[in-house]
Amino acid sequence: MPGAQFCNECGATVSGAPAAAVAPPTPAAVPPPPPAAGSSGALKVVLIIVAAVIGLGILSIVSLAIFVHHFAKNTRVHQEGDKVRVETPFGSVDTNTDSRQVAKDLGVDVYPGAEVQKNGAATATIGKVHTVSATFTTSDSVDKVCAFYKSRFPNAMVSSSDQDRCTYVSNDQKNMVTLNVESSGDGTRIQITNVNQKSE
Repeated sequence: MPGAQFCNECGATVSGAPAAAVAPPTPAAVPPPPPAAGSSGALKVVLIIVAAVIGLGILSIVSLAIFVHHFAKNTRVHQEGDKVRVETPFGSVDTNTDSRQVAKDLGVDVYPGAEVQKNGAATATIGKVHTVSATFTTSDSVDKVCAFYKSRFPNAMVSSSDQDRCTYVSNDQKNMVTLNVESSGDGTRIQITNVNQKSE
């Protein structure tokens, strides 16, 4: 019989018959590799660190808001003419344009005829530290003003001068005075700061 693979009488293989198609073997299914044990642990550590940073940021913002609220609630401003006083939980700040009062607070001789600049004088007391700062102007030359203060601070720790300016820094057990004199427009500007520790 045409197309038969075996003889019907003896069962022998008939030559020229097409070979039976052999199905290729199917490969066994390979399971996916298990996840590395350390990767989930590292992810947890990163998430914990991120959460901690966010928590600290929120805590800092809340703390700052409480501080600002407390500071604003306990700050008082008083004004009498040109004199302004700001009282805070940490101390007070005063501004003044009265030359005599400023000179008294500074504890330093003011150059004769010099005028306090508008809003150019302030005192601040924070804890035991008292700071007085003032800016004056005069029509006299820098050389004349520097000569005046050089005689007032003969033992200054720092003493420097050139054509358009001079600086003196004097320090004792309770006071540190810094004085800068410089040319300004048609006159001379004098800046004096005295930092001292208040006695009990």
